[in-house]
Amino acid sequence: MLKISKIIFYDEPSVPEIDLDGTSRFIEKTLKIPSEKRGSIISRCDEKTVRDIAASRIQDLRTPFQRHEPTTEEIEFERKNIEDTAYTQNITYYDGFELQGALGRLVPKDELTDDVFHMVFTNKLTCTYDCNDYRYHGRALIGSNPSIISTTGIIEAPAKPREYYMSLIAYSKLGINVEALKEKFRGTFLEYHDPRLAKIVQGYILQAVFYYETHEAFCDKVDCMLHNAHWQKDLLHSQIEVGNLCQRHQKVLDDLTMA
Repeated sequence: MLKISKIIFYDEPSVPEIDLDGTSRFIEKTLKIPSEKRGSIISRCDEKTVRDIAASRIQDLRTPFQRHEPTTEEIEFERKNIEDTAYTQNITYYDGFELQGALGRLVPKDELTDDVFHMVFTNKLTCTYDCNDYRYHGRALIGSNPSIISTTGIIEAPAKPREYYMSLIAYSKLGINVEALKEKFRGTFLEYHDPRLAKIVQGYILQAVFYYETHEAFCDKVDCMLHNAHWQKDLLHSQIEVGNLCQRHQKVLDDLTMA
């Protein structure tokens, strides 16, 4: 039986392709529990949380997180981003767990219970430090409760085709516009405001829920929505071409949602 009895979604208004209405219907049908849709969680920010979000920025991708005193410019950017989440600058890296802690403090205290699951969408790029290669990596999903799905992470974290990067080097040497390269590889990877995001985020929500319920991280089968894709082609395969759970995880879901 599911530990979760309700899911609360916090929208990212700058990315309407999430399709929160359709996503909510999918989750309610799949998990057989109610959901609630809310606006952006950062609209609830007070001044302390603004500073905490600014302080969660990563200063060095090669060094484990070290909290820093945010600059005036960093704090001002976060203030403007609260007013308009579409307000951006060059891609900024945030420590996923630090950001998760800051946003988690915005959840009403009476809703911080095990059976209410909070799912936050953001366009901020969440990252985690990997001790295997001693550097930060972009992540689409930061698990636990609340969980965070980064729409920028979905696009930037899984790698594009190898041929794309080889062509990128060649194009840059020849002075050819990168947009021409993107057109050549159109459809083989996700882009910003990609209509396929609506389907992609459903798989990431299921990954977050399964992790919370079973403490099992992802699925090693690419033909499963719980697959943790490191390549865009695998992400598109598992979430778009397949769009289902593998047999084992479907059985787990059936057992969890059994009345």
